[in-house]
Amino acid sequence: MAKRKKKQANSNKILTYIAWGLAVLALILGSLVGGYYIGYEEAKNDIEFKVKSEKNKRLSMLKKMEEISSKKDEKNVTTRLKDVLEKESRKSTGAAAHEYGDTALPKPPEAIQREVKKVSAKPKLAIIIDDVSVSSHVNAIKSLNLALTMSFLPPSKFRPNSAILAQKENVYMVHLPMEAQSFSAEEPLTLRVSDSDAEIQSRIRAIKEAFPRVSYINNHTGSKFTSDEMAMNRLIYALKAQNINFIDSRTTADTKAPKVMKNFGLEYVSRDIFLDHDMDKESVKEQIKKAIKVAKTHGTAIAIGHPHANTLAALRESKHIFKDVELVYIDKLY
Repeated sequence: MAKRKKKQANSNKILTYIAWGLAVLALILGSLVGGYYIGYEEAKNDIEFKVKSEKNKRLSMLKKMEEISSKKDEKNVTTRLKDVLEKESRKSTGAAAHEYGDTALPKPPEAIQREVKKVSAKPKLAIIIDDVSVSSHVNAIKSLNLALTMSFLPPSKFRPNSAILAQKENVYMVHLPMEAQSFSAEEPLTLRVSDSDAEIQSRIRAIKEAFPRVSYINNHTGSKFTSDEMAMNRLIYALKAQNINFIDSRTTADTKAPKVMKNFGLEYVSRDIFLDHDMDKESVKEQIKKAIKVAKTHGTAIAIGHPHANTLAALRESKHIFKDVELVYIDKLY
């Protein structure tokens, strides 16, 4: 009997030890599992925080870059196009002084004397941008969101797409190369004083074919051609036959265009101001102010510039003063 009680007590003790062992094991396993999940959640939260922080950092950086880009766009013509414009300008023309020939004049020929008018309507100013010939010119000019009339050089080996580019515009002109007194970098198919009636008429027909909607042309260089009365007679006759108006860029004070236009019963229209005879941006701004003053005095004015980075930058930065005039395309000037 005593032995049976002792054996039962030992069994109970073993069961107690096993129970305690199982309890301790359960506690250990619970701690491990709990620690794993707690550590996972902490790691997960930490990763999510870091990802969110990096995302916010990138967004902040992008915003700053956009602000910097926006400021640069306001300061320059467009940052991306500036180098292209300067390269194209150097390659094809240089400053506005190139319009006179190799022998640059100290200043552009004065505009003709015009009648002073008191107009009730807002004065009109047309700004022509000469030498347009490649897409970078067009893009830069259009980025200004101003009513600027583009005058395209005829197609050539180095600018084969100028007529195609012009056809995409509602209003455009042709910047027709004419013989200068002295010019080493003459454009292909430049009209010369020695050209016959048939040659000039053929050239103008070709221009009309390349630029079907052209209504206005102005002269590129041409100090020799426009100062020759017979040559101008042949040109105006050919232009009139194609319903094209001539605007004198006035590259010489000796231009015979006023006399010839009068003989044909046509109104003489000419440039009043060259914007970029000097390519310094501040100088261009001063010329813009002069053009506005001419418009206020006479009711209308025509200014001519070129697709140089400084010229377009000056126009962008002068937007606030155009409120005093109505900036119009050339076909809306009169």
